[in-house]
Amino acid sequence: MELQGANDGIRLAAYRANLPAPVANGKATSGGFDSDYYTCDGDGSSVASRVSVDLTGYETMDAPPRYDFYANTEVWGRRRQFRPSLFQLHAGPEDDSRPPMYEETTAGQAGGQDSSEEDEDEQKEPPSEPTRFGWVQGVMIRCMLNIWGVILYLRLPWITAQAGIGLTWVIILLSSTITGITGLSTSAIATNGKVKGGGTYFLISRSLGPELGGSIGLIFAFANAVAVAMHTVGFAETVTDLMRENGAVMVDRTNDIRIIGIITVTCLLGISMAGMAWESKAQVLFFIVIMVSFASYIVGTIIPASPEKQSKGFFSYKANIFATNFVPDWRGPGGSFFGMFSIFFPSATGILAGANISGDLKNPAVAIPRGTLLAIFWTTVSYLIISATIGSCVVRDASGVLNDTLSPLSTGEECVGTACQYGWDFSECINNKTCVYGISNYYQSMSMVSAFGPLITAGIFGATLSSALACLVSAPKVFQCLCKDQLYPLIGFFGKGYGKNNEPIRGYFLTYIIAACFILIAELNTIAPIISNFFLCSYSLINFSCFHASITNSPGWRPSFRFYSKWLSLLGAICSVVIMFLLTWWAALIAFGVVFILLAYTLYKKPDVNWGSSVQASSYNMALSKCAGLNSVEDHVKNYRPQCLVLTGPPSSRPALVDLVSCFTKDLSLMLCGNVLTDGPTPSVLEKTMNDSHLNWLNKRKVRSFYRGVVAADLQSGVNVLLQGAGLGRMKPNVLIMGFKKDWRSDTPQAAHNYIGIMRDAFDLQFGVCVLRMREGLEVSNPSQSHVNPGFDGGPESINSISVPSCVQTTSVSIEPEPQHSTQFQKKQGKKTIDVYWLSDDGGLTLLLPYLLTRRKRWAKCKVRVFVGGEVSCTGLQCGHVLLIVHQFEKMVSRFRVDTNSKPDSNSGCASQHQEPWMITDQDFEKNKAKSLRQIRLNEVLLDYSREAALIIITMPVGRRGVCPSTLYLAWLDFLSRDLRPPVLLVRGNQENVLTFYCQ
Repeated sequence: MELQGANDGIRLAAYRANLPAPVANGKATSGGFDSDYYTCDGDGSSVASRVSVDLTGYETMDAPPRYDFYANTEVWGRRRQFRPSLFQLHAGPEDDSRPPMYEETTAGQAGGQDSSEEDEDEQKEPPSEPTRFGWVQGVMIRCMLNIWGVILYLRLPWITAQAGIGLTWVIILLSSTITGITGLSTSAIATNGKVKGGGTYFLISRSLGPELGGSIGLIFAFANAVAVAMHTVGFAETVTDLMRENGAVMVDRTNDIRIIGIITVTCLLGISMAGMAWESKAQVLFFIVIMVSFASYIVGTIIPASPEKQSKGFFSYKANIFATNFVPDWRGPGGSFFGMFSIFFPSATGILAGANISGDLKNPAVAIPRGTLLAIFWTTVSYLIISATIGSCVVRDASGVLNDTLSPLSTGEECVGTACQYGWDFSECINNKTCVYGISNYYQSMSMVSAFGPLITAGIFGATLSSALACLVSAPKVFQCLCKDQLYPLIGFFGKGYGKNNEPIRGYFLTYIIAACFILIAELNTIAPIISNFFLCSYSLINFSCFHASITNSPGWRPSFRFYSKWLSLLGAICSVVIMFLLTWWAALIAFGVVFILLAYTLYKKPDVNWGSSVQASSYNMALSKCAGLNSVEDHVKNYRPQCLVLTGPPSSRPALVDLVSCFTKDLSLMLCGNVLTDGPTPSVLEKTMNDSHLNWLNKRKVRSFYRGVVAADLQSGVNVLLQGAGLGRMKPNVLIMGFKKDWRSDTPQAAHNYIGIMRDAFDLQFGVCVLRMREGLEVSNPSQSHVNPGFDGGPESINSISVPSCVQTTSVSIEPEPQHSTQFQKKQGKKTIDVYWLSDDGGLTLLLPYLLTRRKRWAKCKVRVFVGGEVSCTGLQCGHVLLIVHQFEKMVSRFRVDTNSKPDSNSGCASQHQEPWMITDQDFEKNKAKSLRQIRLNEVLLDYSREAALIIITMPVGRRGVCPSTLYLAWLDFLSRDLRPPVLLVRGNQENVLTFYCQ
């Protein structure tokens, strides 16, 4: 359609259909085509116009690519845009379906003139934007503050004294390598799609699925809550030590830590609940304090040492001190490389602090990679600088006594230690191991070196409080996302958000309670090991998520961050697990135990979520590989399995048929439920065939089966499509199973003929055929069921009817769950019998099926009785009783007999027979009389011997095409299985061996 004055800046909105309320975004739309459209000028202003041109079915409905087509976005003042369906694009002009309108409207036009007052009130002004952070303030600073901690100030100098500068650098670089690999993996996952709130839990759960994601999310949120206590206790210990140095004690050291810790965490809770903006400002303040403390330390290393500092081991930069401290000097029971590594590594954690508030970032896909990796880089540099500078300025041992100087008369030969070269003699305390200063003995060495010692104390406060605050914010954010996903019971209460930032107030209080409980322990060394292991467990799974998503080759894995390697991610995952056991083996076992318990719970409950995880992609890859591998495996009779195509229609309409077949296919072979709809391929009909409710019904019933629905002109042609097209490679059906058509006499002759035609098609395609007949319970009437196949007990509708059957509706499929009816095949059968009448050799399928049934627990106590058929003598048929039964059989087929009184010419007779192949002539009846009498006699035998059986399995007779009319053959099956209380399964193999005597 051409528009007057249109230019490149104007986009025409197509025409909106009568869509359901959800599609129309809650707005009522008028019927038919609407001539209103909206154009958007280059400056973004909206202009409404009206087109008077009459619409035809030939204007294009295609839309250019739009962001709204791929994202679940809701922008104030603009309706969601929807892509037209393929049916709407190629349907004929006379079709009533209309494509959805892909339009842009502003606040003033969102509802048009027909908008309700309520909608207008809702859109008077746009909602306020929540606080969002960039990569510097939101990620980098937050991660750096969480990485720096007490260990930086109080333990790094001591580790340098133990391991030496060289090995300390190895420890730092090894730790940073693991966290760096995890940062690369996190960056890859975060840039593979739009990241919402939930941080680490969101990344892992959307990559590996809810099973591992849920368990890690729960323990990671708990670990962050306990980490609040750990950092707060570290702060409280420092304050308590300062108070004791100045003679201020409230109760005793332990209770002082508890009191100060509870007061501190309460203040931090207030800052957190004030909002993310205030929390972020507090983090910036802590960052500035730490930077000032670093500057004070660096300046202090340059300033010449005073005699007081020299007595404590500080001599400024000296080459001899650097050389002495470069090599290790292990001391104490924990003096080893891995001992020092286990102490240092927790200080390298905290790299996920930025990712944990992903929902509060402006652009998580950019902020998380850039901020996390830069935070790892700068913190690693700071650790390397501090270990090198402290090791170049301070000796390992010093007494702190000003009088321990070398006398001018002393030769210095008896002096021990590097300090002797600078006029100090600490030999006595070194020999007696009583030195209280030096980097091997004095944890506050950085404070001693600093130009202004209190700034280091302020840095310790800033590092501990910032880490505690970051964890106090991270834990509720992660836990809130987990609660909203509803993977675990009883936690949904904490998922509610408040305010424009959707703050998890309830989660804050829960984190506060957990932290307060652990603060009461007041022992840092008890809390720290479990925390580190939980964090390492998360690192391991993040790395494994990246590796797993990469090796599955899923088209959905296309991160914009390219600087990662799947093999590096695998190495990072393995190293994280190894380090867990190197740190604290018992804490690692606890962490894995909790993960496995939560994993088992999630696997058992099977939450109804679908996130397109890499586990799903891996399952597809493995299934595809195994199916392709079967192509190179030749068939062998020992490996024969009855792979069943079951004509159930909607599975919920024939639950007994589903349950019986499931008994001998579950965990053994293929089962495929087939459904044929006799209608045109309209969207509503296709929706019925492909509706997931059928698979959901099967899964809820714990039936391991596939489902396939097809649309065809009639039932026979639809089943033929299933017979030839169902399956994949060697995973394809070889046995057709269906219900018996009990209403064949009241239905049209064409329906009976098509029913037998299905069986003959199956025989032509080398299928075995089974037919189940039950006195009652085969068919289930579902009020919510919108369609059933009219081929079996489907009512009076004819299969070949030209009009649409009443059972096929054009309305949308009901979303209500289909009922789970119980059947007799779900119950334990007790000590009954399975009677097998092996009347003809069909290859052994008649014997194989009852054996497979007895392997099930509910059939295990049943005894299998096999009756082998022979020649049936007809001498006993002379009695009047049998003659009466024969008369009943003749009466059954009388409707389909050709009238013998009329004598048409031979040509017209042949034409009539060709047009109505189901009709039975006298010649047909006489040719098949012996077989008819055989079925009558067999029914008497079944009534005599198998009245109390749990199931009767009998070899099904075969009617020759062109010799036995379809209605006569159907009469055989009907008469053979009539008046029997037990279910009857008529079985006919494809005349090929399914059993063997041999082992090869």
